[in-house]
Amino acid sequence: MGVQQYDGIGEAFEGFKSLPLMRFGEVPSFLGMVGDVRGRSVLDLACGTGFYSREFKRRGAAEVFGVDISGEMIAAARGIEQRDPLGVGYEVGDVAELRPLDRRFDVALGVQCLNYAGSVAEMERMCRNVHRNLAPGGEFFLLAQNPDYRFDCPSLETYGFRCEPLGEESETGPRIRVTALLNPQPISIVATAPRREVYEQSLRAAGFGGLEWVPLQVSEAGLREHGEDFWADLLAYPPLEMLRCRA
Repeated sequence: MGVQQYDGIGEAFEGFKSLPLMRFGEVPSFLGMVGDVRGRSVLDLACGTGFYSREFKRRGAAEVFGVDISGEMIAAARGIEQRDPLGVGYEVGDVAELRPLDRRFDVALGVQCLNYAGSVAEMERMCRNVHRNLAPGGEFFLLAQNPDYRFDCPSLETYGFRCEPLGEESETGPRIRVTALLNPQPISIVATAPRREVYEQSLRAAGFGGLEWVPLQVSEAGLREHGEDFWADLLAYPPLEMLRCRA
């Protein structure tokens, strides 16, 4: 699920990171959770156009390799790499069928990755594939829809997004439509919001331990630019949550 809709987005996906939820919430929160990557190797799964791949390479990662199921996304990432070479490698690949790579990485990233599993068995397979490509003790950092989100943030559109339940249930959780309110053309993506226990059971079945859910924060820059009151609904009804674990 997802490859065709992402093929139709291509480099326009970069615009997501300019929206308030991403710019002042997701991005600084995720970078802060992952922390110092200097001298470490990073595997970026569902890398899209390579935003985090590039960011962590700039932050001193020794090696960064991005994988995404969408050929158009990888083409866009490679195009950006050509224009601004950082030494990031990219490959088209499905995390559910991920091959053993040439090395085992210190860090793996999964931003909006496991929520595309069509079944619990597929999510477990994805997690096993990540685990076998990590060095012993390597860390896996995830960001996804908050499993407890009830589509109840009254001003989510203020932060640049619309999130709607589709009234359908998959084996892993409810199906949802997320729309990025970009100008001039909003972009919608259909995905699943897996239940918390599905994430935890799948990761543990693959051999991960030390699971820790990490809440989204708003950066100091976001508070300065918009004020505390602007962010009150987002912090009270967070649509995103992060998760960290260790191989």
